[in-house]
Amino acid sequence: MSRRPPRCPRHYRRYVAIVPWARRARRGAAGMVLAAAPLALAACAGGPIAQSTPASNGQSFVGGQASTTVFAGGNPPLAPRVTGTTLGGARISLSQLRGHVLVLNFWGSWCTPCRAEAPALASLARTFSPAGVRFLGVDIRDTPASAKAFQRNFSITYPSLNDPGGLIALSFRSTVPPAGIPTTLVISRSGRIAARVIGEVSYPGLRRLITAALARPS
Repeated sequence: MSRRPPRCPRHYRRYVAIVPWARRARRGAAGMVLAAAPLALAACAGGPIAQSTPASNGQSFVGGQASTTVFAGGNPPLAPRVTGTTLGGARISLSQLRGHVLVLNFWGSWCTPCRAEAPALASLARTFSPAGVRFLGVDIRDTPASAKAFQRNFSITYPSLNDPGGLIALSFRSTVPPAGIPTTLVISRSGRIAARVIGEVSYPGLRRLITAALARPS
């Protein structure tokens, strides 16, 4: 009687090392083995329990160099009508902020570049507050406890809308990529998107975009 191969991939690798026909089957059906691996992992008795991570929950972030787009034409995209509840429980709509240059930052406490850019955002919010510039965050696929801890750690005093399901971000799908976290929008006084940064913002780069938006007549 031939031996049955074990179901757990960890034991299977040990098994194919000593059973010749299993080695041949492995080479001949590598794709099938790879496709079945996630299901087999779930069946491993005594194996490690899969941890819930941002990647496994469909969360992802933008790494590498940031990409900046300036909408300099005569008809920049209009920011959608959005109303949400902040992490502190207040209701805010973007229409309330018309007449101000608005920096809208999509972030999550689980996002590495979001942590890297947070000090620059906090500092710029303080710098431009006397000029009437408003900052607003959109916290994506996060828990309120983690998000509030993030805000405390980085001394972020401006509010953030709670968007655990990504529905607010979906409203901006024409300008904010679905997996593009962090993304920062600079919105003009008239509610039009003046600039977009996909990826980690820098202090001097975002400062230039805000200054340019302030210089626009509307």
